[in-house]
Order: sequence, then structure tokens, then C-alpha cells
Amino acid sequence: MASIDDELMLDAQEDAREAEYIFNQLSSELKERFSTDEIIMLMNLIVDYYFESGILDGDDEVEIDLEQVAEAVCKKAKAGGSGTYDPADVFFIVQADLDYQEQSLD
Repeated sequence: MASIDDELMLDAQEDAREAEYIFNQLSSELKERFSTDEIIMLMNLIVDYYFESGILDGDDEVEIDLEQVAEAVCKKAKAGGSGTYDPADVFFIVQADLDYQEQSLD
């Protein structure tokens, strides 16, 4: 059985792989606007949104409104003191995050 430290290390490694994937999907312009730490923070807010919204509760296939997710993530980032982000920019991070998750299921 893996220790808590091992689990945390594996989670951090997975986050780093996902953040790298997302970063590589962004345009050059957006790459200049977002650090890896910001992408990881936004990834966490995206996951929070999915759980809090209940979108993952059902067994049926769901349609995810990426613009709605981006707007909610930006509001939560601002409210949490993590910064002010443009939903139009964050949209591409949300889209790349979803792409990564879908690839992980294959």
C-alpha cells in the first residue's frame, strides 16, 4: 500500500503532465500569459467546478458548456484571491483540460 507521501507525489506528477499538455495546446500569446502554476491552479478550479456543479453525478453523457465553466472558474479565482482572468483566455485551458481528460479515458 502506498503512503500518503507517495500518493501526493504521484498526484503532483500527474498534475505536471496535465499542465504541460495544456500549456502545449495554448497559442504563443496565451503561453506568455499563463505560468505552469497558474495552469495547475486553474485545473484545480475546473475540477472543483465539475464536482460542485453536480455535472459528474449522473451516469448519462453530459454536454459541458466550456464558456460557462471558464466564467465560473474566473469568478472563483478572483473570489479566492488567485487573480483576475479573462474567461475568453481561460476557455482554452478548460478546453485543453477536457481534451486531456478524454484522452486519459481511452
